[in-house]
Amino acid sequence: MFKIKPLRAEWVTLLASLYFLIAFNSVLWTHLSSIVAPGASGLLLRLAFGVLIFCAFNLVLTLVAFRGVLKPVLIVLLMAGAGAAYFMNQYGVLIDVGMLRNTAETNAAEVRDLLSLKLGLYIVVLGLLPALLLYYTPINYRVWYRELFGKLLASVTCVALLGVVALLNYQGLASLFRNHHEIRLMLVPSNVVGASIGYVGEQVGTAAKPFAKIGEDAQRAPGWQQHARKSLTVLVVGESARAQNFGLLGYSRDTTPELSKQDGLIAFTDVHSCGTETAVSVPCMFSGFTRKDYQATKAKNQEGLLDVLQRAGLAVHWRDNQSGCKGTCDRVQFEDVSNGKDTDLCTNSECHDEILLKGLDAMLDNLQQDTVLVLHQMGSHGPEYFKRYPMKYEHFTPVCPSNALNQCSEQSIINAYDNTLVYTDHVLSSLIDVLRSKQDKVDTAMLYISDHGESLGEYNLFLHGTPYMLAPEQQKHVPMLAWFSDSYRKEFAVDTDCLNTARNEPLSQDNLFHSLLGLLQVRTSLYDQQLDMFASCRPAVAQH
Repeated sequence: MFKIKPLRAEWVTLLASLYFLIAFNSVLWTHLSSIVAPGASGLLLRLAFGVLIFCAFNLVLTLVAFRGVLKPVLIVLLMAGAGAAYFMNQYGVLIDVGMLRNTAETNAAEVRDLLSLKLGLYIVVLGLLPALLLYYTPINYRVWYRELFGKLLASVTCVALLGVVALLNYQGLASLFRNHHEIRLMLVPSNVVGASIGYVGEQVGTAAKPFAKIGEDAQRAPGWQQHARKSLTVLVVGESARAQNFGLLGYSRDTTPELSKQDGLIAFTDVHSCGTETAVSVPCMFSGFTRKDYQATKAKNQEGLLDVLQRAGLAVHWRDNQSGCKGTCDRVQFEDVSNGKDTDLCTNSECHDEILLKGLDAMLDNLQQDTVLVLHQMGSHGPEYFKRYPMKYEHFTPVCPSNALNQCSEQSIINAYDNTLVYTDHVLSSLIDVLRSKQDKVDTAMLYISDHGESLGEYNLFLHGTPYMLAPEQQKHVPMLAWFSDSYRKEFAVDTDCLNTARNEPLSQDNLFHSLLGLLQVRTSLYDQQLDMFASCRPAVAQH
């Protein structure tokens, strides 16, 4: 039987550091080649960078190179690094706390969309096989004082080498790190470790703080007493829809053929998201914080918009066809329709978005309270765009039939994505048709806004979740639509001609919280008229 020769811990950390640098960081090395000047000076800078990172890796691993600790740590890093390397190579994602939050808060359906043979090969070849080799390799540890001395010697050598390399290449390295913050999010496995520490810190911080109520003074304005009928305000939270590909907003393709025929529909042209992933954008837009002030730990420890509306006496329902509401609907009525049994709309434990409209007619016919209904779409969730719509909405072909987007042509990816918008167009138009058909009984309105946009290969990026400061416009510029029935416009004093005139004004998800409070005439000290996008188009706003 083959016997593996024992190694000293110092050799294990050296080999592991070299392996991490070479096996997991092809994306980083490619990126460095594109941002560093060519020629001898550029080659020298990349070499200095590599030595710097190698020494830093080895220094950190030396600090944990103890019996019973080193192998488990390295095995975890090998498996996590292999997964990170796959997603970075496949989709161009950067690994930060937001991306890790997405991973932790996803559901089984979204995980299935990401599984592939290539992912399995990455995990096995880059992670599992080296982990098994490490597991079966004996490590010779000296007596404790010699072991400590060896670690001290190795650490001093690493620090000295770090210092020499940094001093000799200070100008180039300083410029590199100062001007390219994305580098730290590309460096595997340190990006995974950093993101993990940040995410755990969020969870600990959230658990340590008491939960706070907000808007305890919320009440409906006296004008509500004059409303002769009940109202239903529908807020549709889209998924991964980007404004650039929305027909109503000037896209060269007609991805919104049905909505373009809807009378009274208002399409806002300059709207930006709070984040580039659902786990940030959804809680942010409902929290009352602006993007600048938003922190996940703060938002999770206090109530949000839906709580305030409910406290004011409105019935609030959340109907979900995705991975949940990220804590924003925890205290209101929640319905998960993503695993419905409708044979026409649901297959393979996933439902198309028309499932969100099922039973809406009956709900309107039997409405007993003024209600806010939130519909959370599956929308254009990638990478398997071809699964997001029924075949009859496949208007653009050929489509990418895989989650391996970097193996598909750019046009086939765009085709599949645009088909998801064609289906979203149908869902939203159908919703408006239902609301219009009931306007003789109920005052109805719809507001649609996507949680974030999507990258379809621009700058070698796919999907979403790029840190906001580095994210391209495609991940931040989102569509927003509004429709009001005739009676709703009258009862809630909404001047739609005014809104049409103002539809090109810059807006963001910062406006949602205060706009709904204003629109629904909810009085509270939380309300900020400056952030109410409807305020200037509601003549009665002064009475709010």
